[in-house]
Amino acid sequence: MFELKQSGDKYHFNLKAGNGQVILSSQMYASKASAMNGIESVQKNCGNDDCYEKKTAKNGKFHFNVKSTNGQIIGSSQMYAAESGMNNGIESVKKNAPGAEVKEVE
Repeated sequence: MFELKQSGDKYHFNLKAGNGQVILSSQMYASKASAMNGIESVQKNCGNDDCYEKKTAKNGKFHFNVKSTNGQIIGSSQMYAAESGMNNGIESVKKNAPGAEVKEVE
């Protein structure tokens, strides 16, 4: 499920797995419409391996970004202790995002 939240005058979203864990968090968007476009972009592009940018942080933990076709980062993952965890996170986005409902939360 995508949770769409308003923070002040900006919007952002989280993609959550069935167990409620946050898989992906977006940047801040100036409008609700822009945030919805970001969600649609994740849903449309998440099956394309080229849209994933795998990263290793300075502390040795792993994370990934989902990028749109123009190269802009749409969302970022949490930090994972192991590369296998990061890869499982990517698979979870691929599985959960395409048909996920969007729910507005306070």
